[in-house]
Amino acid sequence: MIRRHFFLIAAGVALVLMILAGGAKLMLGGKAEGQGGPGGRATAVSQVKVGERPFTDRIEVLGVAKGRQSVTITSNTTELITAVHFTDGQLVSRGQVLVTLKDDQETADIAQAQANLDQAKRNYDRWKTLADKGIAPRATAEQNLAAYESAKAALASAKAQRLDRVIRAPFSGRVGISDVAPGTLIAPGGAIVSLDDASVVRVDFSVPDRYLATLRDGLPIKASPDALPGETFQGQIAQIDTRIDAATRAIKARAEFPNPGGRLKPGMLVKVAIDQGVRQGLAVPEAAVQFEGQQASVFLVAKGEKGQVARRTNITTGLTADGFVEIRSGLKAGDLVVADGLNRVQDGGAVRDVAKPAGGPGGQGGKPQDRKAG
Repeated sequence: MIRRHFFLIAAGVALVLMILAGGAKLMLGGKAEGQGGPGGRATAVSQVKVGERPFTDRIEVLGVAKGRQSVTITSNTTELITAVHFTDGQLVSRGQVLVTLKDDQETADIAQAQANLDQAKRNYDRWKTLADKGIAPRATAEQNLAAYESAKAALASAKAQRLDRVIRAPFSGRVGISDVAPGTLIAPGGAIVSLDDASVVRVDFSVPDRYLATLRDGLPIKASPDALPGETFQGQIAQIDTRIDAATRAIKARAEFPNPGGRLKPGMLVKVAIDQGVRQGLAVPEAAVQFEGQQASVFLVAKGEKGQVARRTNITTGLTADGFVEIRSGLKAGDLVVADGLNRVQDGGAVRDVAKPAGGPGGQGGKPQDRKAG
């Protein structure tokens, strides 16, 4: 029994010693690898030199595209549709008949008004002749003249009511998709079809009032629709509002973009960009910059006691374009920064350029031939 307990205790002690030895090995191995830590092996990183790049000062805002003219065709009366004179997506011209409504009652009213007008005309002519001869009172002739004029007005009203049964395009454009067909009962205000003149697309947008001095009529402008990635449309500012919104401190502007191919559709969300000029600025790749809240930083490659080390350096950033971040302060031209693999680097840790062999300039622990090749 005692012997059995002795072996169990011995096995337990051996297991504990193995665990401790493994942990120590891992710790020593991690330290040997260095992870960029002080005193360890240098972490291989890609390095990039801070240089100048062109940056375009640009105002970017969002807007919604709409046609130069857009309307939903409706009816102002309740009536049956007898004929549809367009097809979905068709280009129509101004004044073209789109829909005809049932007009039997209106046609009958016109015939009756015409008959009343003819009778009133005959009565007036007869009484005027008698009044001119002095046989009938002049007042009677004037009463018949009034009746005649009233009959003409009634005929014009009847014809106007029949015109309401013929719905025409108010301007040239392209109709949308419609669900109406002959026999459909249309109610006042009921949508028949949409009509858009999209030969020129307008985009209304608002910009902060601090940019008011930049805006002017005719200023070139670019639009990039979210629905058409990679496509850019050129236009210009057509109108600037007369007042600034007191709540938002922004001013509204309208831009116009030629749209001969019809690629821009009313209702598209577009990003509007106004270029203010091109300037040169210090820049580093986006991957080299870390952000913690509002503070940006990079790992600056500096000289250490035994080679290169990475020093976390706070910077002030500006514009971002084409994968590069503008550096306003914190670095100078020619500085070396860690370009990527920032998660492997520690502040003050040893680093070496991955493009150079281990043991080369800035490296450690390389073979003699490696240092010579560096």
